[in-house]
Amino acid sequence: MFARLATTSRMAAVNGRGAFRPVIQNAAFHASPLLKEDKKEAPAAATTAAPIEEAPAGGIGARFISAAEVTVSKIFPAGFGWQGSSIVADGMGFQPDQLGFFTITGGGDFVGVFTGHTLYYGIKKATVDPSIDMGEQIGSGVWLASAAFCSGFAWQPIVNFWQGMNVDFNTVFLGTWAGCGVAFYTGLRAGRVVMPWMPNGDYRNLKNDASLSAAIGGATAVFVGTDTAYNPDQNWLKGVVGIEDNDADLTGMIKAGSSTALGFAVTQSVLNVTYPAGKLWND
Repeated sequence: MFARLATTSRMAAVNGRGAFRPVIQNAAFHASPLLKEDKKEAPAAATTAAPIEEAPAGGIGARFISAAEVTVSKIFPAGFGWQGSSIVADGMGFQPDQLGFFTITGGGDFVGVFTGHTLYYGIKKATVDPSIDMGEQIGSGVWLASAAFCSGFAWQPIVNFWQGMNVDFNTVFLGTWAGCGVAFYTGLRAGRVVMPWMPNGDYRNLKNDASLSAAIGGATAVFVGTDTAYNPDQNWLKGVVGIEDNDADLTGMIKAGSSTALGFAVTQSVLNVTYPAGKLWND
């Protein structure tokens, strides 16, 4: 929110992934459900009335609706784009342990998230909600896509590291979850510093960014299951999202997008039912 070939497996064949990724909230969030952050507002006039704290908007149903929108508009496109760009990188002669490969696949994540986000909200504006501000959505898309670049760039070297340690599949799975979640979170926080159209970092959006990054980490972890070369007997996701050598490129890209969508959906569903009201990124 994700070329799974490690240096210990096949370095030449490319089949695997990395993932994938807005703003309307309790008071004033952007129109996208992905990152509900308070907009920057002009100082309010002084008042003697005690401030009234607004109750959390929406509920568990709203959490699942916004998560579904994010899955469709950004998480599937992120995995799809990463896998497609890994095919491009392989065709250019880059191996999965080279900087060029990491950069191109990170770029694939960026393109997937930005394109999916922009198209989704463009269609939604034209058909459902004409009040959506597309300039605002483009800005949010750049921010989320930049964070996705960080996790997409990091995915392969993280997988390479763990597979190079000859650890079991579940350790690679969990290590990738943690590493890519941190990479995505770093991208979000850095974006708040360098992108003037984004709300500045504060404690509230720090917690929102952290919970979103945890769900993105889940997406990148399930993407590990697309690699059918490493410890295939331990890969409990192989039969669901595993990319085989004889799969067509498009089939591999669809499986990659499905893997990140599945990982995000499952992780976010757990967060939706366990986080207190008003404490999750999509509240």
